[in-house]
Amino acid sequence: MALLVAIALFLAQAINFTLVLRDRANFRLAQATRPVATRIVDALEREQAGRTLSPDRGRVRRVAANPIPSDLPRHPEVSSELREQLSELGLRVGRIDTGLQPAPLHPDERDLRLGRDGQSLLIAVEQPGRGWLSVVAPWPGGGGYIFWRLFAQTLILYIVMLAAVLWIARRISRPLRALASAAHDFDPSVSPTPIVEHGPSDVRAVTAAFNGLRLRVTAMLDEKDRMLGAIGHDLRTPLAALRVRIESVEDEQDRARMVDTIAEMNRTLDDILSLARLGRPSEPVTEVDLAALVDAVVEDFRDLGADVNFEEAERLRIRLRPSLIRRAIRNLIENAIKYADGAEVTLRPGPELIVISVADRGPGIPAERLADVFAPFTRLETSRNRDTGGIGLGLALARAIVEEAGGQIALSNRDGGGLCAEITLPRGR
Repeated sequence: MALLVAIALFLAQAINFTLVLRDRANFRLAQATRPVATRIVDALEREQAGRTLSPDRGRVRRVAANPIPSDLPRHPEVSSELREQLSELGLRVGRIDTGLQPAPLHPDERDLRLGRDGQSLLIAVEQPGRGWLSVVAPWPGGGGYIFWRLFAQTLILYIVMLAAVLWIARRISRPLRALASAAHDFDPSVSPTPIVEHGPSDVRAVTAAFNGLRLRVTAMLDEKDRMLGAIGHDLRTPLAALRVRIESVEDEQDRARMVDTIAEMNRTLDDILSLARLGRPSEPVTEVDLAALVDAVVEDFRDLGADVNFEEAERLRIRLRPSLIRRAIRNLIENAIKYADGAEVTLRPGPELIVISVADRGPGIPAERLADVFAPFTRLETSRNRDTGGIGLGLALARAIVEEAGGQIALSNRDGGGLCAEITLPRGR
């Protein structure tokens, strides 16, 4: 803002400076030519009345040849303006020559009257067939003092205007920066602290609106958590009742299918509730050994007879929510087992990032669909069989968990077939 004002002031002063200099040049030209034109016309009128013009005295002198030395600097703009002045007065002349005579080293009073700097302009006007008319006119000084006056005005204007603009900009930007920082750092899991309202009235109004919005968002999220808790309780109660009642089913095969269906419904409910509550996790961030956490997840699958390999890694301390990260890793391993009957898990620590890799030798995913599978309820397997395709929440939940931890998750097809899922976590979190 201050820069734009400074540029605008500079352009305005540049235009003003140009106009002043042009007016000064026009005034200087008129000051040098109008009195000369009047004197020449008056002298010629007196000459017609019988008064002879002397070649060596008088303001207007008649000489036989051009009296101006060739080494003096010329001013053709004076010649052109004087010609127009004489033409307006009804006098037609031939050539008009000018020469700027420098100031003498020891100027007398007359020299000082001729010009501010002691300079004088020699003007010679040719009358064809009658010789030349010679006039000495004062030549006004240069516009140096005007430049410095404008420079001083510009400097004062800059100091006054920019000081005011910087003060106003600071008064506006400080509360806006606080508002932007609060919006950027907004954490739904933390009770909001109102931002102090200060600054201009419009900025205070925006701050008050943001404080109210943050309170409403927090209240809505609290209500959502209460609703999800009630939904989970209301759904698990009939599922538990069904689990008890199926024990009376005599057919063992039917009873086993019912048990599996109820277990799958419970897992689906857990996934949906976890995904919905992820924005406000109840689990605190703690420091854990990530290598031990990954190894524990792998051992759980090994206990179930799954073919999961894990390359032992050194102890690696990191701050995160262990239950959520464990669930994200478990979802990736479950997908690998489901589609490839096995998984290869590695942990690669770096100076700033940590990479957890879960690879398999399954069918992989078409390259154009790698990003689609992270959308909730997206399945590449279209049979709707939950044993082969699930419900499409595993990868969506894993990505949400990893991004909440400040990391990223990515899928890529392996050379030779198979899929590789990589979780990248910041080491300093």
